[in-house]
Amino acid sequence: MSTCTVTGPTVINFKGQVNSVQDRCAYSLMSAPSLSDLLVLGNFQERLRKDVSFLDSVTLRLDGSGVLIHLEQGGRLDDTTLNLNSSTQLVHGVELSKDQTGVTAKVSLSNYTTSVFFDGYTAQISLTGPGLLSHISGLCGNSSSSLGEVRLPNYSVSGCEIQYNDTADSTINCTTMTERCNLLKESPFTTCNSLIDPQPYVTACTNTLCKYPAVDGLSCQFLKAYSRVYSLHNNKTVGDWWSKAGCSPPQAFCQNRTCSPHEFCGQRTDGGETRCFCRALFASSYTSTNTLGCPTVCSQNSASLSLVGCLLEDKGIDYSTLHLNDQTCRGLMDEQTHMVTFSFNGSNTCGAVVTTNGSQLIYKNTITNQNSSSDIITRHDQVYVDFSCVKTQSVVKSFRIKGSSVITSGAGSYTLTMKTYTNANRTQAVEPNTEVRLDQRIWVELKTGG
Repeated sequence: MSTCTVTGPTVINFKGQVNSVQDRCAYSLMSAPSLSDLLVLGNFQERLRKDVSFLDSVTLRLDGSGVLIHLEQGGRLDDTTLNLNSSTQLVHGVELSKDQTGVTAKVSLSNYTTSVFFDGYTAQISLTGPGLLSHISGLCGNSSSSLGEVRLPNYSVSGCEIQYNDTADSTINCTTMTERCNLLKESPFTTCNSLIDPQPYVTACTNTLCKYPAVDGLSCQFLKAYSRVYSLHNNKTVGDWWSKAGCSPPQAFCQNRTCSPHEFCGQRTDGGETRCFCRALFASSYTSTNTLGCPTVCSQNSASLSLVGCLLEDKGIDYSTLHLNDQTCRGLMDEQTHMVTFSFNGSNTCGAVVTTNGSQLIYKNTITNQNSSSDIITRHDQVYVDFSCVKTQSVVKSFRIKGSSVITSGAGSYTLTMKTYTNANRTQAVEPNTEVRLDQRIWVELKTGG
């Protein structure tokens, strides 16, 4: 058996060599001529920082059937959650199973068996078969290949290769983090060191923790990956290493929590339950303009404004407490995107204030968490977001016919057409070159719409 570990931005290949992914693209982790029906690829994304990428999901491509199987964060398979502790399920010839530690996909081709384990943060690819390593390509195989050679544009988003620089995190003590990573060379890991070289894992751990804050169990992630490799190769456990390291027992992080593509799952800063955080690149487009959502969408008779759920949570705001001027008008959260949308229309203005400015009608409403207009207590999480739509009123025309007036008025859009004729049947229209004498009778036809 040979094992490749992909954790955080780091790939420790089958030969124990270390490589690191710096962008947010999809990469071939493993493929081989002898395994022509199988490609394992890793999808990388940023989290809290734009300049550090993490393994976000793993995809198995079965060329023979054109099937793609996605192993995603939260123990999901192709956006579908497998039942915890479920028995092995056969999907497109792939054996799938799941327990509290993560999801495993096993593929048997010819004399070789490939097992892919993913817990939402770390993937470990175990390959069993006779003398195959020299023919394997991808980040787990040939270390001489450049990142560009194994990048998969067809599975990557446009612009994923662009790299960013963030301000260094002054709260990180690299010396402390290095000592933390060197626990892999101390008891109880010393029993593993003769079988599995700990240095690649120490290097991966140090490179990551000296640049990215030790949140979401990251300081335990590399220890867990190393202990699992030892268990795969020796069929024995390291023992209770987590107690000494101050970690939780091995289990999948964010098990069964679903986040949208612009989010990732992490632990709340107060140490409580997990939640979905905004990815750094996504959030920057809003924080750079000091906004919490998208521009107002105005249509013929309605207005809506969408706020970003993860940005609200970053500020400690519970979206369910927000409402418009009419407190019965609340925001609706989209289950897929986690965007919270507030809207009103002509049938229900939700307390919108309507004012005029010349030919313009201005509809203004407010998203707030105040209980009423008399709420004078200042709250730390006070929200007060004004949004409005401006509509141009159709020009109001009036004219007098035999002492009566025809007037259009009120809010909205109207069409008013007028045609004149020289006969009662309205078949002879008055054209620009028609001569109309004083006191001549003409017939006027008015049509309205809207």
